[in-house]
Amino acid sequence: MGFGSTAKKIQTVADTAEQLYAKVNEVRQQVEEMRETVTNTEERVERLEGELAEQRALVAALAEEQGIDPESVVAEVDDEVEDVDVEPDAVDSADADEPAGAETP
Repeated sequence: MGFGSTAKKIQTVADTAEQLYAKVNEVRQQVEEMRETVTNTEERVERLEGELAEQRALVAALAEEQGIDPESVVAEVDDEVEDVDVEPDAVDSADADEPAGAETP
């Protein structure tokens, strides 16, 4: 009689171990996918930062050529942005998906 209950307990432990093993493999796969996503995102951010630096240099050179002080323009825009009071709920989600300047048909 003792062997039946022992076998049942061992089977329960084996079933639980299989479930845990499957879950560990699932989590391991998710971690690998996350690492890949983070690596890709890091590469994209580095590329975009480089492009942004290039664009800033070009804008600064063009501004200097035109006799414009880029820092004063940025300060002026910052002041204007602080004066605008926009509530996040006021933006329609359909409008948020459209690129700036796009016309709705």
